[in-house]
Amino acid sequence: MNTKLLSSQKHYNPNRLLDAIIEKLQLKNDAALSRALEVAPPVISKIRHYTLPIGATILLRMHEISDLSIREMRELMSFKETETQ
Repeated sequence: MNTKLLSSQKHYNPNRLLDAIIEKLQLKNDAALSRALEVAPPVISKIRHYTLPIGATILLRMHEISDLSIREMRELMSFKETETQ
């Protein structure tokens, strides 16, 4: 796996998705989110710090617990054109 930070990908912002799921589920913080997703807390931290991409398995789990569509989640993870200018 490439060790470069994922932040080099101009259109990828996982924090918006994580924050949206926390808000939708009325969770307190990332620790509560990790419990809801049934992943270890460092997984959420690594996603937030752009060192671990959101993979298919966790994306499906996010869909299951939040009822957000895959399309909605993809839109939340990507910057809008006006944000990058």
